[in-house]
Amino acid sequence: MSSFLDQPAAIRPGEELDAAKLEPYLRQHFPSESGALEIRQYPSGHSNLTYALRLGERELVLRRPPFGSKVKSAHDMSREFRVLAKLHAVYAPAPEVLVYCDDESVLGAPFYIMQPIHGVILRKHLPPDLGFTPEKTRQLSESFIDNLIRLHRVDYAAAGLSDLGKPEGYLARQAKGWTERYHGSKTHDYAEVEKISSWMQQHLPATHSVSLVHNDYKFDNVVLDSHDFTKIAGVLDWEMCTIGDSLTDLGTTAGYWVDASDPEELKKHLADVTTQPGSLTRAEVVQRYAKQTGCDASQMVFYLVFARFKLAVIIQQIFYRYHQGLTKDARFAAMPERIKALLQASLHTAQTGHI
Repeated sequence: MSSFLDQPAAIRPGEELDAAKLEPYLRQHFPSESGALEIRQYPSGHSNLTYALRLGERELVLRRPPFGSKVKSAHDMSREFRVLAKLHAVYAPAPEVLVYCDDESVLGAPFYIMQPIHGVILRKHLPPDLGFTPEKTRQLSESFIDNLIRLHRVDYAAAGLSDLGKPEGYLARQAKGWTERYHGSKTHDYAEVEKISSWMQQHLPATHSVSLVHNDYKFDNVVLDSHDFTKIAGVLDWEMCTIGDSLTDLGTTAGYWVDASDPEELKKHLADVTTQPGSLTRAEVVQRYAKQTGCDASQMVFYLVFARFKLAVIIQQIFYRYHQGLTKDARFAAMPERIKALLQASLHTAQTGHI
C-alpha cells in the first residue's frame, strides 16, 4: 500500500529552501521537537510549491510561491492561509494550517505550515495495481462529485469568509480577467483566443447559485483514503478559492474530465482516471450535480468553454515563467502543445454546444 501513497522526492534544482534560516524559525514554533530538520519536495504541481518537512518526529508540510513568479495576486500565501484557517473547522477535507510567516528574510517569500494529509493521489494515469473495478470506479467518481457539492453547501458567512470574494458580476470579471492574463503572458499566437473571448462575452449567463468555489477541483488535488479509495480524505491547493458562481467549479471539474470518446489530442494532456470503465461521463457528472443541488445546468456549455480557456491561460502563465528563464523546470517546455489542445477543445465546445 505504501507504494501508492503520495510521496515527496528530491528537491528540484533552483527550488531549494534555506534550511539554515528555516530551522531556527521552525524551532521557535515547535520547541518540543529536538531532532534534525529534513526537507523534501512534492514533485507534482506547477504553481505554488509544496515541501515535506520532518522536524525530529514531527511531519509538516510547507507551501510557498513559485520562484520567479511576478503574479503576486496568484500566489497570496496570507489569503490561502486565512481561508484554510477558517475552512477546516466546517469542511474537514481542507488541510489544517498551523503557522503563517510573512517575514521574507526566512525564505525570500511568505509561506505557511500545515498538517500533512496522508493518502493516495491519482495523477495522470490510474495505477492498475490499485484494483479499481468498474463498480469502485463509479463509486469514486460519485464520491468525488458529492464532495464538491458538500463544499458548495458550506455556509461561508457562518465560517467568517464572506469577504473572500464578490459574487456580483463574478462571471463577467472572470471572462475579462482571464483574457487579460493571457495577453499579459503571451508567448505564441493562438487564433482561438479572440474567438473564445468574443463568444464568452456574447453568451455570458446569469448567476443563480453562489458558494465557496475551489476553482481547481480535479483528481490530483484530492487525497483518497488509503483504506477506501472511494472516499475523499483531503482536498488540496486552495490558492484560487473564492466566493462566486457555483457552476464555475463544476465547469472546472468538467474541463479536466475526459471521456473515452474525446479526441486523442485532448486525452493525452489530461488524466485518464475518468476514462476508466465504470466512471461517470462528463454529462453524467453534470446531471448528478444538477439533480442533487437542484441547480439549472442548462448553460453548462458556457462553463465548460470558460474552464478549458482558463486552464489554457493558467498553463500559459506558467510557461511564460519558463520562457522568460525564471524557472528551469524541464516539465514546462512542452506546455504550448497542451495550451493549443485546450484552446481547440474550448472553441469546439463553443461551436458545437456539446459538453
